[in-house]
Amino acid sequence: MRTAPTVAVIDYGMGNLRSVAKAVEAAGATVRIVTRPAEIGDAAGLVLPGVGALADCVTALKSGGLDRAVADWIKADRPFLGVCLGLQALFDFSEEADTPGLGIFPGKVVRFRVPAGLKIPHMGWNTVRFTQPGSALTAGLKPDGEAFYFVHSYHCVPADPTLVLGECEYGGTFTAAIARGRCFATQFHPEKSQAKGIQLYRNFVAVAAQ
Repeated sequence: MRTAPTVAVIDYGMGNLRSVAKAVEAAGATVRIVTRPAEIGDAAGLVLPGVGALADCVTALKSGGLDRAVADWIKADRPFLGVCLGLQALFDFSEEADTPGLGIFPGKVVRFRVPAGLKIPHMGWNTVRFTQPGSALTAGLKPDGEAFYFVHSYHCVPADPTLVLGECEYGGTFTAAIARGRCFATQFHPEKSQAKGIQLYRNFVAVAAQ
């Protein structure tokens, strides 16, 4: 019987930590909550959750050195999953309070510019189309569309379109997920997305177990 991989979930004092940790555990991993880089240790996977303001997220990560830990982890192509702010933080810059991001991927985060009648934030269930055939993160999910739960006012615009793993429509097409090697990140919340969300976490845990 294979031992469950240990997945470190970063706790930087804000966000949906408990629900993400429970979902990762339900997906078959042993969860380790970490607040400092040294606590990541021999974890097989790393998850960066987050809700709220990106400026607070980036400041908290930098204050404890977790920004460098995340960058080094992704550079080494170790299994990483960012959720919501954990996606937005990976880029160069956000229009939200003119916030510099971690600069791991080139691109920016912009506020939704939607037609009259569409509300901001974009909140609720919406269909994600997956655009990287055969991605390990989307195994068992329909490429032409699965529904996931969103809550956000800003969305990512990667400079490199090959980074995009999933797209969604809300007053136009926006990036709902990215993937590069074993680095994955989603704008939607898998932990709030019922069975399909747990499937996505299972897929990530499977990548971490390899």
